Amino acid sequence: MKTRKLGNDLTVSAVGLGCMGMSFAYGASDEAESVRTLNRAVELGVTFFDTAEVYGPFTNEALVGKVLKPFRDHLVIATKFGFKIDTSQQGAAAIAGVDSRPEHVRAVAEASLKRLGIETIDLFYQHRVDPNVPIEETVGVMAELVREGKVRALGLSEAGSATIRRAHAVHPIAALQSEYSLWTRDPEEDVLATCRELGIGFVPYSPLGRGFLTGAIKTEDLAADDFRRQVPRFQAENFDANAALVATLEQLAAEKGVTAAQLALAWVLSQGDDIVPIPGARKLHHLEQNAAAADIVLSPAELEQLGKAIPAGQVAGKRYSDASLAMTNL
Repeated sequence: MKTRKLGNDLTVSAVGLGCMGMSFAYGASDEAESVRTLNRAVELGVTFFDTAEVYGPFTNEALVGKVLKPFRDHLVIATKFGFKIDTSQQGAAAIAGVDSRPEHVRAVAEASLKRLGIETIDLFYQHRVDPNVPIEETVGVMAELVREGKVRALGLSEAGSATIRRAHAVHPIAALQSEYSLWTRDPEEDVLATCRELGIGFVPYSPLGRGFLTGAIKTEDLAADDFRRQVPRFQAENFDANAALVATLEQLAAEKGVTAAQLALAWVLSQGDDIVPIPGARKLHHLEQNAAAADIVLSPAELEQLGKAIPAGQVAGKRYSDASLAMTNL
């Protein structure tokens, strides 16, 4: 597996593994299959694993920590803080707002370290910007955790350019994690340029459009507790229009002898060596396909063709509900 750098201090596999779906958001999961997938990821050379306290909540960190413990020394494990969590609820219903008060950040760090069974969090992200807490205060306590050896590097998620600059002025930010794919091009407006100016790595989550770009989602018939039911792009008025775009992607992939998912990932990887996508995978064959995408080379002509197949701004529907969008680009 090829490697890339995030900021100055983190060297990671070119393709990471987003672990959220093993415990959260996409309906029922098979823990035994998740364990096999995590172990296989290590075999394939994946060294970058992404989790968060809110996934479950809490159960995903415990799963990731347990399975990856034997390989800890050569892995980069990222987790996140920033939500208020209603412990009487499970899944997305447990999210009860944001909270990046310094005392909360510190409490989450300590709890995550215990669940993960590690002494240092390699990359600690603010999951969403808290408009009620100055970013300087939040990053200030994050920097204290670095000095104490509890955290190695700092990250933000779905932050806007102004917030990124203010955060970076307090302590170097190693990575920004935000949604980015062929069908979500928002970071190209200014955030990517800001990250590059400051030397911050970029970590796209949902680089496969929450599974839509794989071509495997043929109907709106998702599990009752699958959060994509609330995402406008997956709903009736938009589903067919987006499926037509993906059909073109599938055709181009077939011509190149790869899967639609691999082609979509190769496009993301081709946008810069400072970009490290973290596609989710709950099954071995999905993981193996994603890892292989790191070796796909796209010509300028192919990149142009893909850009025309799924043009920026042409996807039908918003990428999140209005309530979720309100927590992004702050």
